[in-house]
Amino acid sequence: MNGPLFEGFGGASDAVERSILASPLLGGGLPAEARAHLERAAERYHLTDVAETHLFQAEAIAPDHAAVLIALYRFYFYKGRLSEALDIARVCVEKALRLNVLGDDWRRVRAEDATFGEWEALLPRFFLFSLKGYAYLSMRLGKLDQGREAAEKLLELDPRDRIGAQVLIDVLDRMEEEETDE
Repeated sequence: MNGPLFEGFGGASDAVERSILASPLLGGGLPAEARAHLERAAERYHLTDVAETHLFQAEAIAPDHAAVLIALYRFYFYKGRLSEALDIARVCVEKALRLNVLGDDWRRVRAEDATFGEWEALLPRFFLFSLKGYAYLSMRLGKLDQGREAAEKLLELDPRDRIGAQVLIDVLDRMEEEETDE
């Protein structure tokens, strides 16, 4: 899918989302009717209720499809509805756990469980980006311990930090330092 819902924000996450959606493993198999609803949601993004209705219709057709989940995540995130975005991030993490056959708890995932170090390995990368979204949104919503735990797991799985988890940890460290200085 190359609709406006996935373009215009720039950065690494756009490239990852486009590669995920182009992948037969994650982007393939989206029913045409669901794709049409995603496109309508993108075109009507400025009409929140209308766009959200189209997203819900796409979700009803393809509830576990990566394109639908990413569209919902982005919609909620950019509308500032962070609690709902966190819920979708959690669903994405669960989906990524299943796709990568990593069990049912991201806390138990180990670096050797998947090819996290190979940037071209799309399924592990989908897991990492989903967990990063979960970590970031947890932090934004004041769930700092939850956010730190997820960010530290990211660094454990991606020690080269290509996903950018250290930035999240640095923010938390600065927040803690400021609290102790007061």
